[in-house]
Amino acid sequence: MEKLYTNLLAQAEKLRRHNRQGSYKTKSRYFEAYKRFLRHLASVYRLQKLQNISGKHLSSYIKHLQNKDLAASTIKTDLAAIRFWHDKISDAKYSLPENREFCLERRQFGKVDRTWSNREYNLMIAEAMKAGRDGFVACIVLARHVGLRIHECLRIDTATARNALKTGDLTIKGKNGLIRSVPINEPARIMLEKSLKFVSAGEKLFVPNDVQTHVVKAELQQFIREHRKLVQDGNSAKPLTFHGLRHTFAAEMFSNLIIEGKSEIEAKRQVSALLGHRRAEVTNVYLASLRSEDNGGEVGENKAGEADV
Repeated sequence: MEKLYTNLLAQAEKLRRHNRQGSYKTKSRYFEAYKRFLRHLASVYRLQKLQNISGKHLSSYIKHLQNKDLAASTIKTDLAAIRFWHDKISDAKYSLPENREFCLERRQFGKVDRTWSNREYNLMIAEAMKAGRDGFVACIVLARHVGLRIHECLRIDTATARNALKTGDLTIKGKNGLIRSVPINEPARIMLEKSLKFVSAGEKLFVPNDVQTHVVKAELQQFIREHRKLVQDGNSAKPLTFHGLRHTFAAEMFSNLIIEGKSEIEAKRQVSALLGHRRAEVTNVYLASLRSEDNGGEVGENKAGEADV
């Protein structure tokens, strides 16, 4: 499989060298997405030539992404990347179907409540402990209490952890290289202290030296998929995912800030910073569980239905 992927990647590199369209950031983001698509083609179809890519390959990859519980917006961005590079193949045999030909969920921002209940959170931790996956336990705790993304959890090394225990703030490099510091509470502190006991200086806390980060990430996501039916509240239809723990963190922080007397605008701004976003309005995505009953709209909407951010 690896030889097939290398061959496809070499063909894609030729496309990239001759391409002059798009900004550097867009081309880089799109090429990373395209590489993931090519790995899927090599693994599932043993494809050898880019010009043979067809609708069935795209359909298969969409199902693959959906099975990973990726957001509709993420999937559509990856599809845009695939089409961007497919259009550069001068001798392509097939045109790729439009998104409307697939069963894709509409993009929804701030519409789906993805938060975990305390019961679901505690039961998932119990399942991870039973399985002997202490690293999974720690990552779940850090996502829930510090608002970390899954790759941010896996990026933590001994120096980062020790500095957090010393200062009380976990400093992490997140999406788009944005660096932020988030206060750690007692559950997070306990997890960092415990994890430090089992790794040598300079090592990552939750990624063994002989294992690649993406492998651990996939295993953690798969663990949650396999156990969520066991832990999910009986009356709940929420899509429990690792990322949903960030929603739980955000909703709780926002509520606490409002209780402290902060305005909704200021509360959103602070939560946005804690989550590692540059725009406060992005926080609306995480606050679906806190829709206002007073005005009949979502948190942050005024009577005219306009975003109050």
